[in-house]
Amino acid sequence: MKILIVENEIYLAQSIASKLTEIGYTCDIASSIKDAVKDERYAAVLLSTNISGQNFYPVIEKHKSSIIILMISYISNDTVSNPIKAGANDYIQKPFMIEELIRKLQHLKNYNALKKENVTYKEYVNNLFESSDLQPINIKTKLPVLLKTNFQKHADAVVFHYSVETKEPFTFISLSCANAVEKIVKTPYNELLYLVDLQNIKKSEKTKILNLIEDRRAIISTTDMNEAQEVIPEIEISTDNKVFDRGDILSIDDYVKYIIVNFQSKFPDTELSKKLGISRKSLWEKRKKYGITKKK
Repeated sequence: MKILIVENEIYLAQSIASKLTEIGYTCDIASSIKDAVKDERYAAVLLSTNISGQNFYPVIEKHKSSIIILMISYISNDTVSNPIKAGANDYIQKPFMIEELIRKLQHLKNYNALKKENVTYKEYVNNLFESSDLQPINIKTKLPVLLKTNFQKHADAVVFHYSVETKEPFTFISLSCANAVEKIVKTPYNELLYLVDLQNIKKSEKTKILNLIEDRRAIISTTDMNEAQEVIPEIEISTDNKVFDRGDILSIDDYVKYIIVNFQSKFPDTELSKKLGISRKSLWEKRKKYGITKKK
């Protein structure tokens, strides 16, 4: 991490640079605003707000894409509030412990990384579901609710749109996970839950899950359109287009998994394995591999 220290008290600047260098940072020192706005990029800028007679705002403007921590002698609008409004990220009051400065640097570095990651994921999800013309969940719909769909992406699109509409993030849990129940229990009571893969668990486990979320803010989905239960309300998400007409190319594994999950209740194993071009033993092995419970 390359850091620019903007400070006209040279001894102080050198002391900070020495301590940061010891733990792996690379530091440059600028004793004037003119030196601080040279055409060079830094991951972070430590900016003193009491460089006598010099306007430090050009430094904030120049390095607005960097982490900017103000080094101040006292707190006021001129030293903290206004510079932060202009683009600085945080401040630290002199004299300070180097450990506190390092903590702030690491915190802001992690925050910026998470912020960038969040923007990337949002853009990806928006692009993934932008062409979806499915009827969304009404924000007045009482939860919990079960979404029955012939294509998992349909349910995902509906839930993501609901999350955007309500401005509420959700916790995603696959019921195929061994610790799904534990995850549900540990999730804060009022937090929105999105549970998938109901079709992959046993009937006794389904009853347990449905009873567990009966009074929770939860949306649960299944790709088994024949799913029958009376615990929570259902919403059917279906289109005339089949999964293979949606412009998505499935992998062989996804294709086999889709066929088993959605057609094992309609055909006996002998016929289902024949249609897939595999043996009954291979069909059994596929179920085990994908964690699919055979319908009774």
